[in-house]
Amino acid sequence: MANERILVVDDEQGIRDLVSDILASDGYEVDAAPSAAAALELIEERDFAIVLSDVRMPGMSGIELLSELKKRRPDLPVILLTAFGTIPQAVEAIREGALDFLEKPIKSPKVLRGIVRRGINASYRDVTAAPPTLPDFVCEDPVSRSTRELLDKVAPRDTTVLLTGESGSGKEVAARYIHALSSRSSGPFVPVNAAAIPSNLLEDELFGHEKGAFTGADRQRQGLFEAADDGTLFLDEIGEMSSDLQTRLLRVLETQSFQRLGSSTQTEVDVRLIAATNSNLRKAVREGGFREDLYYRLSVFPVHLHPLRERPADILPLAHHFAAQISGGNASLTADAESSLASHAWPGNARELRNVIERALVLAPSGTIESSHLALEEPAVVAPSGTLKDMERQAVIRALDQAGGNRKEASRILGISLRNLQYKIKEYGLKKR
Repeated sequence: MANERILVVDDEQGIRDLVSDILASDGYEVDAAPSAAAALELIEERDFAIVLSDVRMPGMSGIELLSELKKRRPDLPVILLTAFGTIPQAVEAIREGALDFLEKPIKSPKVLRGIVRRGINASYRDVTAAPPTLPDFVCEDPVSRSTRELLDKVAPRDTTVLLTGESGSGKEVAARYIHALSSRSSGPFVPVNAAAIPSNLLEDELFGHEKGAFTGADRQRQGLFEAADDGTLFLDEIGEMSSDLQTRLLRVLETQSFQRLGSSTQTEVDVRLIAATNSNLRKAVREGGFREDLYYRLSVFPVHLHPLRERPADILPLAHHFAAQISGGNASLTADAESSLASHAWPGNARELRNVIERALVLAPSGTIESSHLALEEPAVVAPSGTLKDMERQAVIRALDQAGGNRKEASRILGISLRNLQYKIKEYGLKKR
C-alpha cells in the first residue's frame, strides 16, 4: 500500500490530523486540505489514488466538491466523511458518484483502513477481469428487475442495507447478491437468523465468549461478528431481537467494536451489516418494541423484496430454475404443470415454490413434472372477504391439514420459521387445529 497518495479534506484540523496519522501509519502518502478550494488546487498539482472529504464545510461543501471532481477527474474515487445527521445527504451523494461514506467521529481505525484499501483496490480493478460468480437471482418480472437495479447500486458501497419482505421472498438471496457484487466479495458471508436462536443464546452467537465467562464455557469462542470480519454479516429477522441485544447491536454499528462475554477488552471488526425482516419495524418502533435509533441505523438504504404474487412473471422462470437446480438439469415441466404453477397464490413465496418443485420431482422419476405431481390446492384460493389476511389464514390451515397437524412440517411447507407459524396460529385462533 506504500506510495499511494491520499487527499484528506476537512475544515476541522483535529479530523484532518487523525485521519492523516492513521493512514500515514499504513505507509500511504497523505496530503491534507482545510477546504474544498484548497483541495482543488492540490488536485491540479498532484495525482491522488483516493479523496476523503467532509460533507459540511464552509464555502464549497463536500457534495459540491464531489460534483467538481467528477468533472475534472471522473475516475478518482471519493469517500465522504459525514456526521450521522448528514447520512441521507451522503447516500444521495453515492447516487451522484461517491464511492462510499464513513461516519464521523472516526471511532475505528480498522474500518477507516478497510474502506480506503477497498476503495483503492476497486479503482485499480481490471475491467477485463471475469465478473464475480453471483448467486442465482431470477428476475424476469419488471417489479423484481427494479429491485435488482437498487441492489446493483448499493452493492459496491459499504452502506448498511435493510431488506424487507415476506418470509420466502428471497431476502437471503438478495443479501448474497449484494455481497458478491461488493468489494468484500473475497471475504466471508455469514448468515444468522435471529428468530431461529433463543434470545439467551443469540448474544453468545453474535459476540462470542471468553473461557470461564459462564458455566460450561471451557474455552474461548469466536462470535459471528468476528467470523464476518472483512466481510458481510447477514442478520435475518432482526425484529425478533430482544431490547438488550438491540442496544448491543446499536453500539457495534456506532463503534465497529464489541466485548466478548466475560471480556473487558474491545474487539474491533470491519463488518458490513445487511439486516432483514418480515415484520413492520416502523410499527414496532411506534409500539416500543424496537429501538428507533437502531431502526435508523439499519435503514440507511432500505430495499423491499416483493412477494411472488406481485411479480407473476417470475413464477415460471423460478420453477424451471429450481427444477434444473434440484435435478442437475434433467427435469422439465408440462404445459399443464406450468398453468397450475402460474395460477397459484404462493403465500410462502419462492421458498414454497422450491419445496413444491422438490416434492414434485420425487413423484416424477422420469423428470417430467406434470400437474398431478404438484400437490397444489385449488389455485389462488381466497376467502370470501378476499383480504390478504384471509388468504394467509387459509394457507396456514391448508398447510396444517397437509402436515396432519405437525407444526414443524407445516412451517416447512409454507416456507416460514416455526416461530413465525406459531405466532400466526395464535393470531388466527387455530390452536385447536
